[in-house]
Amino acid sequence: MDKVYQLLGLAMRAGKVVSGEEQVLNVVRSGKAHLVLLSDDASPNTHKKITDKCSTYQVPLSQAGSRQALGKAVGKSERVVIAVTDPGFSRAMRNRIPATDGGG
Repeated sequence: MDKVYQLLGLAMRAGKVVSGEEQVLNVVRSGKAHLVLLSDDASPNTHKKITDKCSTYQVPLSQAGSRQALGKAVGKSERVVIAVTDPGFSRAMRNRIPATDGGG
């Protein structure tokens, strides 16, 4: 997962990352999300909402460690859900983590 976190940090610096539940749902709906990363410790409600939305819009979804690890990767406080909006970064990350319930 370290390589994924490194890529996530690069994507963040490039402005290709969106975090926060509502913002992620918005980019998924708009078709701009290429990968969604969800923390292992997300609440059941958040997990269901994000999983359902990714499935509906066929956006790949992956579990990505703890909220602390996700936050640290993007240089912020804890983050539960992150969307990657760049196809290149998302492809590189997907090659390093197994996709879970999402479509695509």
